[in-house]
Parts: sequence; C-alpha cells; structure tokens
Amino acid sequence: MKFLIKIIYSIFSLFLLVNSAKSQFRKYSNEFLNIGAGARSLGMGSVQVASVNDATAGYWNPAGLVYVKNHPSISVMHAEYFAGIGKYDFGALALPSKNGNRTLAISFMRFAVDDIPNTLFLVEPDGSLNYNNITSFSSADYAVLLSYSQIAKQTDNLFISYGGNAKIIHRSVGSFAKAWGFGLDAGIQIKKDKWLFGATIRDVTTTFNAWSFTFSDREKEILYLTNNDIPTKSTEMTAPRLIAAAARNFKINSKINLLAEANLHFTFDGKRNTLISTNPISIDPNIGVEASINNNIFLRAGASNFQKALKDGDTTNQKKVWIFQPSFGAGFKFGNVGIDYAFTNLTNQSNPLYTHIFSLRIDLVKKEK
Repeated sequence: MKFLIKIIYSIFSLFLLVNSAKSQFRKYSNEFLNIGAGARSLGMGSVQVASVNDATAGYWNPAGLVYVKNHPSISVMHAEYFAGIGKYDFGALALPSKNGNRTLAISFMRFAVDDIPNTLFLVEPDGSLNYNNITSFSSADYAVLLSYSQIAKQTDNLFISYGGNAKIIHRSVGSFAKAWGFGLDAGIQIKKDKWLFGATIRDVTTTFNAWSFTFSDREKEILYLTNNDIPTKSTEMTAPRLIAAAARNFKINSKINLLAEANLHFTFDGKRNTLISTNPISIDPNIGVEASINNNIFLRAGASNFQKALKDGDTTNQKKVWIFQPSFGAGFKFGNVGIDYAFTNLTNQSNPLYTHIFSLRIDLVKKEK
C-alpha cells in the first residue's frame, strides 16, 4: 500500500509541474508513438494496458512483460495507412530470466512516408519548368524501446508487477532535418482473481527532441526568394500521459472466454478534441472485447478516438457530430505461433479510410532432446 501511495503522490507532483510549464511543450509531439503495436490490441480498440502479456508489452505497459516466461518471444507487425502512403512497422523481442521473475525486452518502431517529391529546383532561373530537377526524399520516424519488468508480489489470488522503458527516438526529413530524442515510461499491473488493472505513464520525465537543419546555399536562396523561413535549431518536448485501465475475464463455459477492457488516456497539456475536454486535463476513452475459443481462435472488436467532427453534407460548416474509430479483428494460435489480423478505419464518416493490419507472434520454444 505504501508503494502505491508513493506512486500516486509522485504522479500528482509531476502533473502539477507539467501544468505549470505547459507552454514549453508541443501538444502533438512524437505522435507516431501513439499508433499502437500488434493487431490483437488494434482490433480491440487499442486497449491493452491492463491485459497485455506478450512481447508487445514493451509498448503498451512494460509491467506486462513478466508474463513472458520460460522462453523468448518475438512479435512483429506491418501496417499501411492512406492507401499505402504511410508505412508502419513494429518488432519486439522479450527475454525472460531463468527464474521467471524478470523480463528484458527491446522494441523497434518505424513510421515513414517514402518517395516525397522535392520540387525546390523545379523552376529554372528563367521561369521555365524542368521536371528532371525533381528528386525524392523520405520522412521517417524511428524509436527503440529498452524495457525491464519485474514481479513485485505474487500470491494465490494477487499478482503485481512493474516495469519501465528507456526510449531513443530518431526522426529525419530527407537530408534537411534530423532530430534525436530520449524519454522514459513506467507501468504497473495488478491481477486479482478475474480482474486486471494497469496504469502506465508515458514520457514520465518528459521526452525531448533536439532538431538540427541542413540546407545548401542554393536551397537557402530558394527558400528566401519564396518567403519561407530558414530554420536553424529547435527543441520540442512531449508532456507526460497517464493511461489507466481495467479489464475482466468472463468465463462463458469450458471452451469460451470473454475479455473486456477499458482504457482512459489522461493528457495534461490543455484542451484536446476528446470525449472529455477541459483545461488542462483531457480524457480519451478506449474500449474493447475479445472472445476466445479454446484459447486458439479469437474474435475482437473495439472503439477509440471519440471526437467531434463537422457533419457530412452540412454546407454551413457549423453542425458537429460525435464520431469514433471502430475496429475489428481475429486471431489464430497454432502451438507456439500466433497470427493476428485487425481491420480499422480512421473515421466513420461517409468516406472511411480502411486499414488492414497483420502481426505475428512466435515463442522460441527449445525442442526437447
């Protein structure tokens, strides 16, 4: 109990500090880190903080890594957004200790838009267009998470674990701009009977990106002549985010089990377009369910990203409606191999943008001699 009180006190003190310095933070910094990891969670509306128990826990809640026991586990995922324009890849490796009390993990993420046309030199000095001068570049965001988790308490009906991440971030926009960043995450999970509880604080000490820019003399000249600013250096900071979660298992019969989970994302950098929007706290809920049959076949559904948007067909651009991002998924488990699929759309307006997501999990079980 004293341990939990200390955690709550430190969280409260941290958020007071963040609120007093909120003008130093950018509200939507490092958003690629909020996409998610694993088709299982994305098919459930991106809820995993309380129930995650595989290698993707390094992303969702490092405390859940302790459920990877006896043998290493690998998880990989690939997704494409906006008709293949944006590509997102995730990979993780979890390594449990021999006594099963601790687990280490490393996770890798990349989100990139490739083949972006560079039209800086499209117009010749005489005003003519030379399409041979068009080149291409990529805008890519990378992150590496180094995770650690440990069992804090284990009894017949109570299981408590905690963990943390150290993350290294690299972002680049062609040869023009590059950034390096560093941050820390912390998490806790509590399992009591059929109930699961979890909480994670992302960017607990704030996460910063230090940007540097490189332009040739000719590029600077063109930017100046076209009334564009020529940046030199800049720093952006990401404020902490608290995610609190609760889940419960419902045993329907000897073959079918139902898992229901709800997550609440608390941000402390002012009003956002979320279900609960105040100053300085905004709350964004996620909900999801998973039905498992013999722990081999899985069906999933969820909803996330509740926000107000302009109503379709309103020519006055005044009427707003509540929208959300629905998701569905399925999974199959064959021995030590699991394959998951998620189907999501980025909006439920009349022109939805659908995304198909696949992920693979492999437990590296050693063959007995």
